[in-house]
Amino acid sequence: MEAVCKDMSGNEVGKLELNEAIFGAKINRHLMWEAVRMQLANRRAGTACTKTRGEVRGGGRKPWPQKGTGRARQGSIRAPHWVGGGVVFGPKPRDYSYSMPKKAKRAAVRSALTARFKDGDIIFIDKIELENHKTKTAVAFLKGLGIDGQKVLILVDNIDFNLDRSTRNIPYVKALKAEAVNVYDVLNADKILITKPALEIIEERLAP
Repeated sequence: MEAVCKDMSGNEVGKLELNEAIFGAKINRHLMWEAVRMQLANRRAGTACTKTRGEVRGGGRKPWPQKGTGRARQGSIRAPHWVGGGVVFGPKPRDYSYSMPKKAKRAAVRSALTARFKDGDIIFIDKIELENHKTKTAVAFLKGLGIDGQKVLILVDNIDFNLDRSTRNIPYVKALKAEAVNVYDVLNADKILITKPALEIIEERLAP
């Protein structure tokens, strides 16, 4: 399986031999869904908290006598049916995170990369060497490839100072180390840039 390799100006500079087990794998939609669900769950802060009737301040005194007033009996003004009262079965701080087996996670990433490659959304590039750390330099680089204004995921072997600083203020660009490649970011991007060194790392880590 071959793919075109480009330079930073978008010109073809050669061909790359791709690992078919990674970029030609069987697409498992359920695994991808499960991996995205896990990532989003692991991002949740889980800090939502409500007070029960025992935790709300006040309400210790019986508001009126049990009998003789003609009104319904009440034991506390902090009961759930009172305004300002406690919350029944409300959320408490909890950990939403969970994990998947390593083999399943890797298979999900292979499925995602295969799907994006088949759609023609992956661009292979020999290297990324920006001359300075200005945002306009990164924008010009993306324009040269014809992908400016789109959500771009850049996978590299090492994020240097210029790449980090120049892409930091571009909301639609995300740079990641190759070993951190994941299903959510691969599926969320419009285009994916992968450098040759990053490709080697990805193929080494994801080989079945």
